[in-house]
Amino acid sequence: MKLPYAESFRIKMVEHIHRSTKKERLKWIKEANYNLFSLKSDHVFIDLLTDSGTGAMSDKQWSEMMIGDESYAGATSYYKLKNAIKDLLGFEYFLPTHQGRAAENVLFSVLVKEGNIVPGNSHFDTTKGHIEFRKARAVDCTIDEAFDTTIQHPFKGNVDINKLEKVLIDNGDKVPFIIMTVTNNTAGGQPVSLQNLRDVRALADKYGKKVVFDSARFAENAYFIKTREEGCADMSIKEIVEQMFVNADAMTMSAKKDAIVNMGGFIGIRDEKLFQDASVFNIVFEGFITYGGMSGRDMNALAQGLYEGTEYAVLENRIEQVAFLGRKLVEYGVPVQEPFGGHAIFIDAKRFLPNLAKEEYIAQTLAVELFIEGGVRGVEIGTLLADRDPDTRLDRFPKLELVRLAVPRRTYTNNHMEYVAAAMGNVYARRNEIKRGFKIIKEAPIMRHFTVELDRL
Repeated sequence: MKLPYAESFRIKMVEHIHRSTKKERLKWIKEANYNLFSLKSDHVFIDLLTDSGTGAMSDKQWSEMMIGDESYAGATSYYKLKNAIKDLLGFEYFLPTHQGRAAENVLFSVLVKEGNIVPGNSHFDTTKGHIEFRKARAVDCTIDEAFDTTIQHPFKGNVDINKLEKVLIDNGDKVPFIIMTVTNNTAGGQPVSLQNLRDVRALADKYGKKVVFDSARFAENAYFIKTREEGCADMSIKEIVEQMFVNADAMTMSAKKDAIVNMGGFIGIRDEKLFQDASVFNIVFEGFITYGGMSGRDMNALAQGLYEGTEYAVLENRIEQVAFLGRKLVEYGVPVQEPFGGHAIFIDAKRFLPNLAKEEYIAQTLAVELFIEGGVRGVEIGTLLADRDPDTRLDRFPKLELVRLAVPRRTYTNNHMEYVAAAMGNVYARRNEIKRGFKIIKEAPIMRHFTVELDRL
């Protein structure tokens, strides 16, 4: 008999979480102006808002924290992280930052100018925000299959090469680089194939463009390449990672995901001139180039996490738990993005609540209902996140309205996932009773979804 799947870790410590009443949750979400970001963490029973910085570090990572070097300049912790990045990702130069959006801020301060066009595969919120803040424009070139949640395509994160080439032909010198997000978060945590990365590299070389990877979940992407792409099954995760990153000129990373730390990020760079230019902004925005907003102990934990996060067993545990949640939701009839993504399950809110108008913030409505039902906090990946058009100031309505249930690494058990699925199943059973959504009463001019205030229609 084949042995069943089991987690390759033991639990050494637990944390109490409060299980609230529905009456309490109705009060709390109203006080938060129906913004899940504004809830207090102790009002949440199971928190699937994000997998960023919310994972459980290993015993070896905690051990590394104890021997961090807190020297302002030239700390041993810096060199430990530098060596890990060189060893695993192949970048000669790197700059530490306190998280991924800080890495984007530093790198884009060098590369992005007003009027630029930055094509890629479904830029995530901070990426697009940093581009548009600089009065440039992000252009999505993701394959069409990504926007049909019922299609079974192994690499829905891929760029459509024809779409991308048209952007390069039409915009010429306005394009400073191509950005590839691995995995593609906005499309549902969907992977990009190794062949697609190679095709993008070839196209970039043809038109003389740089390629930048948004690498927050690069290891998950490598796992999918190993398990789904022809000719890659016998390659190790580290071999696949090496083959992925040879196609990039630079990278940004929120290390709070695949490196399994609570805080940290970095920029990897091949070109010495780009490194020197970015170093100026790193010092201004983050700190000296050998700490860049991070403590020595955090750099140590990050370096260890990069090695652990690229272990097959760690990735298998993580992605299998996400798939477990996906399968349970499907059993309840809940419409989700398929195949399941790496870090989260994405609920198709348009299929879930087909009677709600797009102007009523469908995915946000569903996310609020899930919290009220079971104290589960997810996040909207839809019209609120898509923000307003910088020119017209009208809402942008994306092709997908999704509720993301992002699973922190090594934090919850499968019993928690069964609870989440049952809560969403209960919402699905009463979906026809959900008649109206929300209206905005207050919002920020950019990246509004973090602080938006809403009221019921």
